[in-house]
Amino acid sequence: QVQLVESGGGLVQPGGSLRLSCAASGFTLDYGIGWFRQAPGKEREGVSCISMNDGSTYYADSVKGRFTISRDNANNTIYLQMNSLKPEDTAVYYCAAEGAITTTRAMCVAGPTPAFGWWGQGTQVTVSS
Repeated sequence: QVQLVESGGGLVQPGGSLRLSCAASGFTLDYGIGWFRQAPGKEREGVSCISMNDGSTYYADSVKGRFTISRDNANNTIYLQMNSLKPEDTAVYYCAAEGAITTTRAMCVAGPTPAFGWWGQGTQVTVSS
């Protein structure tokens, strides 16, 4: 059973930074872990995904150059460093795991599969002055 616990959300001014953490358990190196977000009235968006096996990553165009996903295998934690935040980054951010990952791009674009996917509870990120 995979468990994912997010932390690190909050209120930040435009141009500021936040780091989200996802404490994961119950997964293997065959998994992919990703960050997704959903703002009110908008569709869910795959922000960034990482393979726990080879460390390959994917970023949505909207966050390239500003966000960085990383993993700490020793502590089973995945991070999302978010810099140069914009008001349009405001959303609930979810950590998700995929047990049947093909590529990080596929995981982020389509989302975790119903049969092999797990979700955290989400953390609110608000970018506002």
